Amino acid sequence: MKKRILFVSSEVRPFAMSGGLGDVLGVLPRVIADLGHDVRVVMPLYRKVPRTGLVDLNLALGVPTGLGERWCGVRQGTLPQSQVPVYFIDHDALFDRDGLYGTTDYPWWDNCLRFTVLSRGALQLCHALQWYPDVIHANDWQTGLIPGFLNTVEKNTQLSRAASVFTIHNLGYQGRFPAEQFGVTGLPWELFTFLDYEFWDEVNMLKGALKQSTVLSTVSPTYAREIQSPSHGEGLDALLRERADDLTGILNGIDDIEWNPETDKYLPRHFSAAAPAGKAVCKATLQRELGLPVRADVPLVGIVTRFAWQKGVDVLAEVMPKLLAQPLQMVVVGSGEAWAEKFFRELQTEFPENYRGIIEFNTGLAHRVEAGADLYLMPSRYEPCGLNQMYSLRYGTLPIVRATGGLDDTVSNYDPATGEGNGFKFWDLTDDALEGTVSWAVDTYHTHPEHFAAMRLRALKQDFSWKKVAMKYMEMYERAIQLRQMQVGP
Repeated sequence: MKKRILFVSSEVRPFAMSGGLGDVLGVLPRVIADLGHDVRVVMPLYRKVPRTGLVDLNLALGVPTGLGERWCGVRQGTLPQSQVPVYFIDHDALFDRDGLYGTTDYPWWDNCLRFTVLSRGALQLCHALQWYPDVIHANDWQTGLIPGFLNTVEKNTQLSRAASVFTIHNLGYQGRFPAEQFGVTGLPWELFTFLDYEFWDEVNMLKGALKQSTVLSTVSPTYAREIQSPSHGEGLDALLRERADDLTGILNGIDDIEWNPETDKYLPRHFSAAAPAGKAVCKATLQRELGLPVRADVPLVGIVTRFAWQKGVDVLAEVMPKLLAQPLQMVVVGSGEAWAEKFFRELQTEFPENYRGIIEFNTGLAHRVEAGADLYLMPSRYEPCGLNQMYSLRYGTLPIVRATGGLDDTVSNYDPATGEGNGFKFWDLTDDALEGTVSWAVDTYHTHPEHFAAMRLRALKQDFSWKKVAMKYMEMYERAIQLRQMQVGP
């Protein structure tokens, strides 16, 4: 039966994004719509969103907040490669800024108000369009007020029957604000308790969503288990254990239109499992692009990452000199923390023959690193899902990963006895474990080329498309609808 599904997110690729959240929201609504459902998306109209192709709906959308009504415009676009409408909440004073969430140094002082307007504005838009979804799928703390609104201020409206699905893309970001800012949200003060949106005398938008949502999901089965433990629960593990029966871990897919070595516009030569020879051309071309010696006899290790504590770059920095003493080449592409940018840039002067540090994000180069590298390194402290290891496998590049979250779900460890596996895993984020696992992968490249080639071919054949993932989301939506019907009655 056809369902009406509304996605609300602070990021949607290609309009505006800063990480994996935008990648997911750029594809998941499209594949759900491909199943025959009525799908729509709401996000803010940031300064960086291109206005070309957007239609002004000429709506004066009044959005109630605790600071009074905020009047917004609404523009409409379309998610690429689909007919899915994307509605942009237009409020220049709140969203016409250079950063999505703040500057490089500080978050915006009024983020509580900004994302109150996004969350309540999405619901007001449903009323204005007289379009009432069966499911409202909220994503991360920026939309964490939506479940609370549905259960309180909307309980006597046509939105009251909508089931709320809340997806945790990264539990480390919770939307915490001083207690007095709860009044900004317009939620009833009875929700500002330790049972809901209050957390250590602060507002915590994500915590409230965990309590108020019909069902919860996160982006990999392993991460769903990990966040119920004190070591990964970010202070919310008890609440997550309480809601364990309503929490589902669904591994993200990848956009197999953009990330396809058979058609990728950024590659000098295409390749596939049936015709893998083009990968060697991609490696040689990448080596020339980086100014490295063109050598097939050493493995090229690639990294494309944010320089952040979550990504384990501090531990990586400690072992880089030891790694670069091995028979390998390495390229690091990334940006982020200032110390890391300086370190990975300047390391090139010490190792000019086998290392390059590119301190920027470059989409074309990211694709060419995935295609041209032999190995791809992800030493993350935690990784809710991770996409780069799946991009790597799609391009026949074997991942070296710490076994956490989605990395553990997608990478099977190499077995030297049989040659089985599709990558290399370590469990403890220590200098010795990281260095030892990279050494193991490099040694395998040199001493067991037949195993390495078989793993590469196995990786090229894997399917990480969103099509099968979409069916799991639909199963969750159906369950959410049934639960909501039980909650609100006939």
